[in-house]
Amino acid sequence: MRKLIYVFSLLMLVGTIATSCREKKTAGEKIQDGVEEVGDGIGDAVDNTVDKVDDAVEE
Repeated sequence: MRKLIYVFSLLMLVGTIATSCREKKTAGEKIQDGVEEVGDGIGDAVDNTVDKVDDAVEE
C-alpha cells in the first residue's frame, strides 16, 4: 500500500512539472503571430498574381 502511495505521488509530481513547463503566449504575441501570418498570405497572393500575369503576357 505504501509503495502505491509513493508511485501515485511521484506520478502526480511528474505530471505537474510537465504541464507547468509549457510556454504561454501573451495576447500581444498572439496578435503579432496573426499579423505575420496575414502578411505572409498577402505576399503569397501577390507572388501568385505576378506569376499569372507573366504567364498571360507570354502567351
